[in-house]
Amino acid sequence: AFMKAEAKRQKRSKSSLVEELVEESAKIRRFPGIAFRGEGHYREPGLIDTGLDVWELCEILEHFEGSVERVTEAYDGVDERACRLALAYRREYPEEINAAIAENNRTPEERLALYPFIEYFGPR
Repeated sequence: AFMKAEAKRQKRSKSSLVEELVEESAKIRRFPGIAFRGEGHYREPGLIDTGLDVWELCEILEHFEGSVERVTEAYDGVDERACRLALAYRREYPEEINAAIAENNRTPEERLALYPFIEYFGPR
């Protein structure tokens, strides 16, 4: 009954919802310490106990030139295990993580082209 109601709420077929949940479950088993958060097709893998999505930690690691030590020193609650887990997940699913990073790094002009109804006030 739950699956039928959830599929209806998300305006999806029950089989597509089941397929998504099975895929997430397999990823969670393969990468212990990752949980999926969000709604519908906006669900993203996150690192339990850090508050960060996998893509966020991967992007942070890029800014620190891949130095796990520097990241763990700079961010409370982020340990070596979380960094290695994020990097391992990215190696397995690079398109997923790279797409999320690219989405986060859209320029204001790109965002305005996609969403012409928003107002941009410039950098804070």
